Amino acid sequence: MKFKKFSALLLATVMVAGTVAGCGSSSSDSSADSSSDAAAEESTDAAEEDAATEETADAGDASFDGVTITLLKDTDIVDDGINAVIEAANEKLGIEVEVEQRVGGADGDNIVKTRLASGDMADICLYNSGSLLQALNPSEYFQDLSNEEFVSKYDETYKSTVTVDGVTYGVPVSSSQAGAILYYKPDYEELGLEVPKTWDEFIANCDALQAAGKTAMIGTFGDSWTSQVMYLGDNYNVLSAEPDFAEKFEAGEAKYATTPAGVESFQKLSDVQKYYNEDYLAATYDDGCDMIANGEGTHWVILTQALSNIYSLYPEAMEDVGVFAIPGDNADDNGLTVWMPSSLYVNKNAENMDAVLAFMDFWVSDEGLDAYASAVLPDGPYCIQGYELPDNAYPAVKDDMQAYFDAGKTNVALEFLTAVKGSNCPAICQECGSGQTTAEEAAAAYDEDCKKQAVQLGLDWK
Repeated sequence: MKFKKFSALLLATVMVAGTVAGCGSSSSDSSADSSSDAAAEESTDAAEEDAATEETADAGDASFDGVTITLLKDTDIVDDGINAVIEAANEKLGIEVEVEQRVGGADGDNIVKTRLASGDMADICLYNSGSLLQALNPSEYFQDLSNEEFVSKYDETYKSTVTVDGVTYGVPVSSSQAGAILYYKPDYEELGLEVPKTWDEFIANCDALQAAGKTAMIGTFGDSWTSQVMYLGDNYNVLSAEPDFAEKFEAGEAKYATTPAGVESFQKLSDVQKYYNEDYLAATYDDGCDMIANGEGTHWVILTQALSNIYSLYPEAMEDVGVFAIPGDNADDNGLTVWMPSSLYVNKNAENMDAVLAFMDFWVSDEGLDAYASAVLPDGPYCIQGYELPDNAYPAVKDDMQAYFDAGKTNVALEFLTAVKGSNCPAICQECGSGQTTAEEAAAAYDEDCKKQAVQLGLDWK
């Protein structure tokens, strides 16, 4: 470092000067020699003090120099943002972070459970938020963060997904995303359409677009998972109508087929079938990114992670792509279904707990979030209140999605509230969305599909 080299040079200069002075006064009396030696010693002490001061200044707020902590993550999580925060935290705090990788999916879950049970968990574990966290018995393994100051900044919807029995355990690793409707804004401007707040208004917009010769809906059923986003993204509306639906659904006391709002989620799949592009059964997710960016279709119901895919291909198109929530029946309660990020959990047996907690605090600070966003642009708002998205954030996130968060009009997808999810959901939604089954038949089929998993989970479903 430059200041260290300067201090060393200064120290060497003082020593040389003292030596020259000593030689020059060899014929002087002892008092002169003592004064010279004292001056040289004083100058040396001053130089060493300056060096120490400058080194401390360079370290900034570093208070954990030499401390190393470990973080276990799955390979499905992109490293760029994580590495950017780790680097920034190292500069500020002096903490070194060793990242351990594990596989994703069911095999990765088993690794996490095994390492927790054996006491071999890293200091920090990156894992799912929501219902899967509850299955890990977090009170036994993870540090209670409820009283940490940074938790007070959490978005309440996010906080609910990392809180079990009143105790908060998680730190959001990245931004949120949503199951919503991407739309091509130039089409809305051309036809004078307004963003709909009810389902009837949305259908009216689709009719107007179709009458104008445009493809009102983009379907990408060639990638079957995309067909379920309409149903999944409608959960805000289901919970608005039936606030305790998730709890009753897990207990087997409520079903989609016997809940009007639940049937309506599948009915929306049927309602839009006539507006799709001709090749919607074969078109893929990548095709959808191309179509919405180039205005070849006006609406696409998809996870907002698609924004980053579109940006990588068509950065100039981001000003033309907006987002709005899947509408319900009540214009005064129009809200967004959100997928919350995975979270960082602190091993309650971490050796350097002070350093780990300082690292967690930094992660959700403005500096930490800025570092993450500098490497990976967010696909939705961050889960930290008061944080301003970077200037280069996608307009669909900064302007459209953020407004729902600011208004408190968000709720999470059902999978964050219950572990019960039917494995055949994409196929059931494809059949309903292509007109092969009715909404009522699809709802009943999904209930039956979920029953299989509920039995495997030991739930009392009938």
